[in-house]
Amino acid sequence: MKKVLAFDIDQTLNVAKTPITDDIADLLVSCLDHFEICPISGQKFDQFLIQIVDRLPHPTPEQLSHLHLFVAQGTQYYKFDTTKNDWVQVYNYPLTDKQVAKITETIENAARELGYWEEDKLQPGDEIIENRLSQVTFSALGQKAGTEEKYAWDPDCKKREAICARCRELAPEFEYEIGGTTSINAITPGMNKVFGMTHLLEELNVKKEDILYFGDMTKPGGNDYPVVKMGIDTITVRSHEDTAFALRGILGVIN
Repeated sequence: MKKVLAFDIDQTLNVAKTPITDDIADLLVSCLDHFEICPISGQKFDQFLIQIVDRLPHPTPEQLSHLHLFVAQGTQYYKFDTTKNDWVQVYNYPLTDKQVAKITETIENAARELGYWEEDKLQPGDEIIENRLSQVTFSALGQKAGTEEKYAWDPDCKKREAICARCRELAPEFEYEIGGTTSINAITPGMNKVFGMTHLLEELNVKKEDILYFGDMTKPGGNDYPVVKMGIDTITVRSHEDTAFALRGILGVIN
């Protein structure tokens, strides 16, 4: 039996950039009684709280102690400290200011060259490129754009594949991965989900065989693909509905 259920977030636990549904929230709380639960995503810590933790229906401190937040592809890790009744950061591997500046310049130049710099579509106060400390994230329409607009922008990933290809020509010292519906995550080599999952193995003292991973971007070039290459058992989903269906099956066997 698996000991750990690990999840991508966007399009796996939720509709991209939105809080998880009541259904997913209920299922996750039930899973916390049986498994270590490990969301791993390119998002920032505050979004893990808004989209997942704050949506859980009355979790106990004991249940939260089995929820592990692997932020920014797992280059930051937070766990719940029952003695402090709060989240604590276990580790963080940030980019340098010089690296952030180089990546930011590279992505903007690539997007502008290809005609995919959509600054005119941003909502007030939003931004296309965001420093997430241990990665830089390009969100073509910003974080605040509507869900339907995001889905329509690059449904086949061709725009982001072109941007990534140009970025690799301009700054090959970094890695570029597609995530979510409009995003590209830029990282230093090796600081992808393999890094996060490797630390997950160490922090939880488990083996690859103990983990079941859920993700939507599991093909080459997607930010879930490195997990597949690690040899971790993976369920590819198209939406949070697929994830909910699988979790009901898992809980049905246990209960």
